[in-house]
Amino acid sequence: MKVLVVMGSKSDSHIAEKVTKVFDEFGVSYDVEVASAHRNPKKVEELARKDYDVFIAIAGLSAALPGVIASHTTKPVIGVPVSAKLGGLDALLSIAQMPPGVPVAAVGIDNGKNAALLAIEILALKDESLRRKLEEYREKMKA
Repeated sequence: MKVLVVMGSKSDSHIAEKVTKVFDEFGVSYDVEVASAHRNPKKVEELARKDYDVFIAIAGLSAALPGVIASHTTKPVIGVPVSAKLGGLDALLSIAQMPPGVPVAAVGIDNGKNAALLAIEILALKDESLRRKLEEYREKMKA
C-alpha cells in the first residue's frame, strides 16, 4: 500500500514534511511530488491516474489541487489547506466546497499530521498491522 503526497508548490514542503514524518513513524510507503492544478494540470491528471491507495494534496489559495486529483481517481483524496493568505480560510473553503460527485476529505489548516493519520486509518481498513500501530499510537496519546 502506498500514498502519494502532492504539493501545489515547493513552498508547501514544510507541510509535506509533517506528513512524511508520520508515515516514517508508521512504516507507510509514500512518494512526494510537486504539481500545480493551475500551472501543470496534465501532470496532476497523470499523477491521479497512478496506482496509489490514497492521495494527499497540499495547496493554498484557491486550493484546486485536491479536487482536480479527485476528479481523475476513485481513490480517497485528502486535502490539506495551507495558510498562504487569509489565514488559510480561502484554501479550506475551496477544499471543503467540492462539487457533488467529487469528494475530498479536508483536514485542518496546515495540519499535515492529521492528513497522514487519516490516510493511515484508511489504509488500516485492509492492513491489520497498521491498525495495531494506530491503537498503540492512541494509547500513547492517552498517557
